[in-house]
Amino acid sequence: MIPHLLNIEDLTAETITTILDTAKGFSDVALRPIKKVPVLRGRTVCNLFYEDSTRTRISFELAAKRLSADVLNFSASGSSVSKGESLKDTALTLQAMGVDAIVIRHWASGAAQQLTRWVDAKVLNAGDGCHQHPTQALLDLYTMRERLGRIEGLRVVICGDVTHSRVARSLVQALNLMGAEVTLVGPPTLLPPRVETWGVSVSHDLDGVLGKPDVLYLLRVQAERLHRQYFPSAREYARIWGMDARRVKRLPAGAIVMHPGPMNRGVEISAHVADSYAGVITAQVTNGIAIRMSCLYLMLGGEGGQ
Repeated sequence: MIPHLLNIEDLTAETITTILDTAKGFSDVALRPIKKVPVLRGRTVCNLFYEDSTRTRISFELAAKRLSADVLNFSASGSSVSKGESLKDTALTLQAMGVDAIVIRHWASGAAQQLTRWVDAKVLNAGDGCHQHPTQALLDLYTMRERLGRIEGLRVVICGDVTHSRVARSLVQALNLMGAEVTLVGPPTLLPPRVETWGVSVSHDLDGVLGKPDVLYLLRVQAERLHRQYFPSAREYARIWGMDARRVKRLPAGAIVMHPGPMNRGVEISAHVADSYAGVITAQVTNGIAIRMSCLYLMLGGEGGQ
């Protein structure tokens, strides 16, 4: 059983494998006429979101409901947060209501860790600032394993805005744990200082690594987090680091293209590539439900069969 899910670095390879294997068992629930299992009946899960989200929030809501848990959806807009209520007071309110698990997305790095000091409920990090997004990394691993049959030994190129990406940080840690080979690619301004200490190879030349990967993972250019000019223009970014129809032909046979969404079509990924690899990218969304079911189930110690 997992006490909290805050960072990938808190997990072992064995724990990650357990999460992926458990998710495999839950993946068939979506194919049933009644898409529910009773394993978390009577439990209450609160989605506490301080940032806008579509995929992650809906995915967690579906995951909890398919496990038969009761779900509370909290968003900062339209709540007492707009009146000045602190995260601590909101947390204590949820604690008083007796929730069993809190899924938190927050603009501040470390918010999920802080929440564990105030509540007895299980805490699951759905993204905190530029720090971590562990369930995204787990669903990406699950998708790679389903599509390519393994994770160990895979050659993965992650391209784009690494500096501001909690997805990149979590995914690099997870891939390293599971024995994959990782290369980070992007403009120097969007790669963090001392990134070589992450246990990865680094390149600024996308064309130079296209013949290598089993997986090309494209990161979203996070315009909302760019507080200064990191590259000349979106058009220039697309020309040098964007994946288009010309570049995709240079990938090895059988390679897959992944993206955590939402996509900036015409910037990090062209419409042609997005549509060509839509099956993989939408599979990431589908697999996210099974992974989040697995995490909630293992965190809350659900009993009963599937």
